[in-house]
Amino acid sequence: MRFLLAFPAAAMLVCSAAAGSASRSSDAEIAAKLKVGEEVEARINGDFNGDGEIDTAWIAAGPDGRTVHVHFALRKGADLHHVPAGSFALPSERLGPADLSVSKDVLVIRDLTGGTTALAATYRFRGDAAATRMRLIGLDARLYSRTFAHDGAKMSWNLLTGDLVTARLELTRSGDETAYREAGTKRVRRPIAVVDMESTPDAESELAAMVPSTG
Repeated sequence: MRFLLAFPAAAMLVCSAAAGSASRSSDAEIAAKLKVGEEVEARINGDFNGDGEIDTAWIAAGPDGRTVHVHFALRKGADLHHVPAGSFALPSERLGPADLSVSKDVLVIRDLTGGTTALAATYRFRGDAAATRMRLIGLDARLYSRTFAHDGAKMSWNLLTGDLVTARLELTRSGDETAYREAGTKRVRRPIAVVDMESTPDAESELAAMVPSTG
């Protein structure tokens, strides 16, 4: 009797997993959207807008640049569609593949670009299911020299509260050791605004504007 009662529950779990797998964008769908010369640098599936469906984000990288794309899984009755929810360009000079993750319906993109002078940027997005749009909710950036050739700068911007923290990164030397230390930390509150993924600011330009002594 216990076996007979447990079987329907197990079947429901299998069906639920299959439904989640079916709702995400397939490899073929993504491949069909790539331009000539592009490849998928990174990809992740997850619920970005809290509607319970499995959305998809990927980075298309090619000779002309790198672009983040997001598609929502939109269900109407028995019909399921994948609709564009946002895209934006990343710097082309990558120092490795970007890292994509999802935490509490937030898509997090960590990217490292540049050369001996590097920019480490973290973008956070949350989906608006009603508007079918991805919104930028956080941007962190750190510009520094990988060879400790010059000072740097960093910023952390929370778009939900408007809180912005900036600091200079000053070189310090102790014997043969060279490192950065934070100096001139400032905390301000910027006006709160809705920023679609397409309007995501360039992280390096934003950092230079917030910390003019960058570089």
